[in-house]
Amino acid sequence: MKLSGSIVALITPMNDQAEIDYTNLSRLIEHHIESGTDGIVIVGTTGESATLTVDEHLAVIGFAVKEVAGRIPVVAGTGANSTHEAIYLTQQAADLNADAALIVVPYYNKPTQEGLYQHYKSIAETVKIPQYLYNVPGRTVADLENETVYRLSKIDNIFGCKDATGDVDRGRKLVEMCGPDFSVLSGDDATALDLMRHGGRGDISVTANVAPTLMHEMCAAALVGDFDSAEQIDARLRGLHTNLFLESNPIPVKYAVAKQGYTSNTLRLPLTSLQLEHCDAVDRSLGEALSS
Repeated sequence: MKLSGSIVALITPMNDQAEIDYTNLSRLIEHHIESGTDGIVIVGTTGESATLTVDEHLAVIGFAVKEVAGRIPVVAGTGANSTHEAIYLTQQAADLNADAALIVVPYYNKPTQEGLYQHYKSIAETVKIPQYLYNVPGRTVADLENETVYRLSKIDNIFGCKDATGDVDRGRKLVEMCGPDFSVLSGDDATALDLMRHGGRGDISVTANVAPTLMHEMCAAALVGDFDSAEQIDARLRGLHTNLFLESNPIPVKYAVAKQGYTSNTLRLPLTSLQLEHCDAVDRSLGEALSS
């Protein structure tokens, strides 16, 4: 399965007791489908996967799959710093009929490049669901190098990579190395348009949580080579691209989605609500993006 376009890294809505709010999760999913979002990543970094129990993690995947009902792809976050746990989560996502898995680089234990290769190879050989690599060294410490991604791209059910390094030149080289049959997706909203200029196939986006239609339109224009239109849209979104990362994701974006009335501004510890000193900047960037 080749993913492309604006794929939202969806928040996980919670109520005031920090329990998963399935009513508002349903509202958010319908909102994204109506707004043109091209795919949903569920229980990824932005979905607070690190603070969900395994049972909650799987329940949210199953709920999203049933709610979407095949209308757009549902990509389940199934990464772990243990290979056997990542295999388990990926198999469960496959059994729940997710369309693909997004598997973050193992964190904390700092594997070598050979260890990373063997990790992803083991998952892909054990579970036949389409899989996407997810490289975000700013969070994981370990960095999945382009050469290792190239080796993994030869495995039949590894379809692409979310590159959240923000290094456009590195992403360009990855596109060239892996070829057109391998989907390189941005994981960095601020540089997503530039990566698409060099063959990137879209953006797994935090900004899309609050501006789904604009993100879809920007990606759609870029993917057909209409970069003038894409630049005009992206200019409206630049404040969001910056200010949604004033504190650790998903702190600012959950505040912003709450401002739009789709959830309460509740996160699980150790994440805490957006500091008051940053609220005005997020509010201002929302206005800049969404004012007609």
